[in-house]
Amino acid sequence: MSIKNLQPRFLVLLLFIVVAGVLRITAAGEITPFSNFSPVGAMALFGGAYFADKWKSYVFPLLTLFLGDVIMSQTIYKAYATGILYEGWIWTYLGFAAMVLTGQLIIKKVRITNVVAASMIAAIVFWLLADFGTWTTTHNIDMTTGLPFTKDAQGLVKCYIQGLPLVKNTILSNLVFSAIFFGLFEWMQNKIPALSIPR
Repeated sequence: MSIKNLQPRFLVLLLFIVVAGVLRITAAGEITPFSNFSPVGAMALFGGAYFADKWKSYVFPLLTLFLGDVIMSQTIYKAYATGILYEGWIWTYLGFAAMVLTGQLIIKKVRITNVVAASMIAAIVFWLLADFGTWTTTHNIDMTTGLPFTKDAQGLVKCYIQGLPLVKNTILSNLVFSAIFFGLFEWMQNKIPALSIPR
């Protein structure tokens, strides 16, 4: 497929995904009160809602996530890398794919209520999957003891509880970046008819 044959809509959607991926890398670093405040959730919802071909909804956001993870694992988070990624990455990717699915299922029509609901549900689903993955890894440190979480129900619950502040940031970032991404793309579709889904 040549560049000339690519639809303007596809190119603009892809640009949004790439920008979100770059913003995520620039926001990475140490754990701070703003940790997890990144456009990655909004990127998943955006891809799920707008790509007409459902496989593209998963491939392009997940590929962007993967490339960002490789860069960060080999630079910022090198101490935690196991190979080119990090331990427990599969759970993060499952959580991310679940966010894409949330966008597909809930944002069939772009409305404020749908985007808000999807942003909140996606954050919770991601937290449940990603923190389960954290609990299964060997680098799963309980912040209250400095030791790994116990491999039982109590340890899992503690892991989830300690992840709650990050869930709040994920919800906030999903809402903020979704408002920007969805609002901007809807405005662009109104101004540029070529960006609308062909009938």
